This record gives sequence, structure tokens and C-alpha cells, in this order.
Amino acid sequence: MQLRSFQGLVPTPELAPQVAAVPYDVVNRAESKALGESNPINLIHVDRAEIDLPDTVGDYDDAVYAKAVENFKKLQSDGVLVREAAPCMYLYRQVMGEHAQTGLVGVCNIEDYENDIIRKHEKTRKVKEDDRTRLVDELSANTGPIFLTYRDHAGVLALTKKHETEDAPINDFVAPDGIRHQVWRLPAETCEAISKYFADEIPLAYVADGHHRSASAARVGKERRDNNPNHTGQENYNWFLNVLFPASELKILPYNRAVKNLNGHSLQEFLEKIGSIFSMDPNGKKTPEKAGEACMYLGGVWHTLNWEPTPDATPEDALDVSILQQRVLAPVLGIDDPRTSDRIDFIGGIRGTAELEKLVDSGSHAVAFSMYPTTVSQLMDIADAGQIMPPKSTWFEPKLRSGLFIHTLED
Repeated sequence: MQLRSFQGLVPTPELAPQVAAVPYDVVNRAESKALGESNPINLIHVDRAEIDLPDTVGDYDDAVYAKAVENFKKLQSDGVLVREAAPCMYLYRQVMGEHAQTGLVGVCNIEDYENDIIRKHEKTRKVKEDDRTRLVDELSANTGPIFLTYRDHAGVLALTKKHETEDAPINDFVAPDGIRHQVWRLPAETCEAISKYFADEIPLAYVADGHHRSASAARVGKERRDNNPNHTGQENYNWFLNVLFPASELKILPYNRAVKNLNGHSLQEFLEKIGSIFSMDPNGKKTPEKAGEACMYLGGVWHTLNWEPTPDATPEDALDVSILQQRVLAPVLGIDDPRTSDRIDFIGGIRGTAELEKLVDSGSHAVAFSMYPTTVSQLMDIADAGQIMPPKSTWFEPKLRSGLFIHTLED
């Protein structure tokens, strides 16, 4: 693993709470616009610049990228974003309720991404990847960090905990959603020690969240490398912005499913089919307690579904979401490709089972499934096997904020 310091752009400490933005892909255009209307310096004006254009302008129109560049330059000229005095890494701590996680902020090399030292577990959608690639290229910057994880390392943990407990953070604020964000700037000798640990003792990292951002960053770097006859490998475009968390600190929430109709089956027919596939108990339990278990909401009743693990299943096929797809969604409900079907919706676990009940009780959906969360170990096993998870298998919380550190690609 190549991990190094960078001399990026950061908000002035007093403005950091206003600049910090939710990830571009967790809000739609209307929600992005609402966030930006009351806050002219929020980075959402860069990541989703269409909010500053008429609604008739498409999300991928040339004007959107031009506006993003204009907004980005204004944040710098107005002194909202300032250049660090020297290259450094950071600690980024997030606290959501009882859960806390602390990651290392630095830049990783696109060659590690290309050579599968940084491993992936999801496919990307071309239109989304093209959009982020163009934005990164025109801004010449990574504005949104990629969420990576790695297997715990005692030496890195000792170094980070020392600074986290002994030093004062440069940023410390609670966002409107109640999540606390803290940032520490690490001294040069600590950065050097961390880089050495990664180079010598941490062989792999895994994309937890941000497959489109990482693919886009690597694409831009490769294009610039291929177009530079004087390429040396040390240029900023060879590196991209990441936050790396030890696996033990991560919290994965379930990604639940709701289907709009029963594919021509009556309620009773559907129940009989499910009862022939799984052990089923209408016990009212809403949240599964272990792998190999799901809860189904149908006709105002919660049913618990159980099954035995399949011997010799691949890491991908052993996932609960894979079993539901293979045994119910495809053969019974006709959802052959959940990536493209308009009959299924995916609901992040942060919204709870009440959202599933609301969808079914309103009549917009016929059945919903509350899933047990995928584990970080399963994510790593699938990536190590070179396999791809089914869509919407993991929901990480808390989400990384954009704008607290920005990596620029020009030297």
C-alpha cells in the first residue's frame, strides 16, 4: 500500500461546519438544492452545481461542470478554502450515537487501485462514473474522499490514538444530523511512520463506500499519465483522496428491500411459496438477529424467515442478500436484475423498519424485507475472491463529509 501526505485545500476552522457537505450521491437534486439554498459556502455547490442552475438544465449538462469550476474557484478566492502550508495527513473522527470511528486521511496511488491492492466489491454504473470523472477532471481536484478499510494494525492504531487523545482537533463540530466530526492534523514524523507501516506491513485496502469516486479518480489519473510525455509517477494526479478506517471500527447497517407487487401472486399464494422456501414464523419480529435470517412485512404482518447455510457456497452466494435474490426475488417475484428493475427499491438501514411498514401500508409496495447487515469480513472475503456483491449490499454509517480536505491534481 502506498499512502502519503498531501498539501491540499481545507476550510478555515470557523467555516468548516458550513463547508462540510453530505456525499453527493445520498441526496437527490431537490434535497441538494434545499441544503445549498441556506448555505452559500457548502461544498454541495461544487459537488452538485446543478442546484445553482434552472431546473430545466440537465444534471450532466456542460453548464453544470462550468458552474462547479466557478463555485470552486470562488470558495478559494473568498478565502473559504485555503492551501495547507505543508503536506500532511489527518485523523478524521466521527461519532454517531454510541458509535465512533477514526480514519486516516491521505492520498493513495492509482496504480494500487489498478493493480487490485485497493480492492473493490461493486460494479459501477457508466453514467455515474462518467459524471464524476468529468467533474474531477474539470475541477482538477478530488473533493469527496473515498471510504477505505483495512485489517487492523496495532502500530497504526497506537499512533492514531496517541494524537487523538493528546492533541486538540483543528475541527470539532456537530452537523445538523447530529453526527460529530473531529479533525486532527498529524505532524510530519507521524505521517512518515504511518506511510512506512502501510508500505511494509499493510498489503491491502478495500473500498467500503465510494466505488464511483474511486473509479473516476483512477480514470482521470490514468488519462493524465497517458497524455503526459514527461510523466514521472510523482505528479499529484497519480494520487487520490481517501479516508482509511480499521475494519474493527466500522458500522455496517442493513440495506433493506421493498417490492412493488407480488408478480401476479395472491397474498396467500405468495405466503405458501415463501413457506416452501424458508422456515417462516409470523411472530411480529421486525429486525433479524443473525445471518441466515430475514424479516418480511406483508399484509400488515411481520414474518421471520430462516434458512440453513449452503455447503461450499462462494463468499458472494453465502450473503443473505444473495440468498434472498436467488430464492425469492428472481424466481418468485420476477426481479431478475435488481440493478435495472423498477419494481424494487432499496432502503438504507438508517431509515429503520418504520419506512418499510410505511411503504407497504401505503399500498405503493406489496412486500418488504428487513435484512441482517453484511459484515466487513464478508466484504473483504468477496473482494479477495474477485467477486462482486449484489447491488445495495452494504450501508455504511456515518457517511464521510466532503470539503473538510480537498486534494488538488496539479502540482
